[in-house]
Amino acid sequence: SDRAFPEDVMFSGLKGKALKLNSWPSKAEVMRCIPRRCFVKETSRSLGHAAVCVAMTLACGVAAYALLPVQLAATPLWILYGALTGTVATGCWVIAHECGHNAFSDNKVIQDLVGYVLHTALLVPYYSWQRSHAVHHSRTNHLTEGETHVPHVRSGPKALGLLSIRTLFGESLYGAIRLVAHLFFGWPAYLLTGATGGPVRGVTNHFLPFLGNKGEYKLFPESWTARVYLSDLGIIVMLGALIFAADRVGVATVACVYGLPLAFTNVWLVLYTWLQHSDTDIPHFDGDDWDFMKGAFCTVDRPYGPVLDFLHHRIGSTHVAHHICSAIPHYHALEATNAIKASFPDHYLFDPTPIHKAMWRVGTKCVSVRPYGNEGMWVFRQ
Repeated sequence: SDRAFPEDVMFSGLKGKALKLNSWPSKAEVMRCIPRRCFVKETSRSLGHAAVCVAMTLACGVAAYALLPVQLAATPLWILYGALTGTVATGCWVIAHECGHNAFSDNKVIQDLVGYVLHTALLVPYYSWQRSHAVHHSRTNHLTEGETHVPHVRSGPKALGLLSIRTLFGESLYGAIRLVAHLFFGWPAYLLTGATGGPVRGVTNHFLPFLGNKGEYKLFPESWTARVYLSDLGIIVMLGALIFAADRVGVATVACVYGLPLAFTNVWLVLYTWLQHSDTDIPHFDGDDWDFMKGAFCTVDRPYGPVLDFLHHRIGSTHVAHHICSAIPHYHALEATNAIKASFPDHYLFDPTPIHKAMWRVGTKCVSVRPYGNEGMWVFRQ
């Protein structure tokens, strides 16, 4: 019951389920429960999904270019277009993400070509992010070595500063400002400065691999330097193409047709990563108290609904399975999820809270963490 928890523990739709755990299965045990067919990559099927995503995104862009006037009076229509097309284009983003996880095809040339082209078209440095995202997976919900959406410790200066701002502005205004800042500016801030990344890595940059802390926690080891610069080259070419297009059709047209959807695609990718690993009763771990399976099982699946599940390849509703084995293709992820849920019902996390309510809760309540219990957990507490 809720009374078994301290009064300052805040509950999500999980009702403290993750905080009750004191043992976790091994990765081998979990992998054995997943049908072997879930690990099979079908290149033609993957290419088909990629083609559908690209076709839908381009169709939205061509229709807007042909039908919507680039005028101030049409601003509401352009914002609606940006939200719709950015949501559709997120499917392309997820396909490229799958390429980076070696879940797209056994043919590595096809896989990296598709991933590189799709991510570059969305101004994502493919290989650089492939590396940092692999670190995120290898240290999920680690308090100091995690990568992206690592929470602040209550006693730290950043946490105390945020708590002071929330007190000054009030929870609602603070939450609104935080959500806008996080969702619309969080992605470029992460790429350029490593914002919300693990404190052990310092200030990092996805385009300049020599920045950040050195040694064991260096985000981009020397073996990745050439690939980071190859990613940079793609971004430079894409920016050149956008400048060329702006010269031909105008800056405003490019900003509306390309820039607005890109902004909303970035919102989705930040929101997914944030909500799959953060909530009021989802713990983080530090030092020897952390291990891979704790991080994987402290990932949470959420109800995005059939339309978003179709467009985004179930990235948010099968995320637990994705963190247990990221090489499972998205078209097998639901079967893998059902197998994990059936075999490990006490560990599998699904929060039925509607997404907009979960987003508001995380944005307003999840400010800093403090120790919880005797299992090495750190939890967002009142």
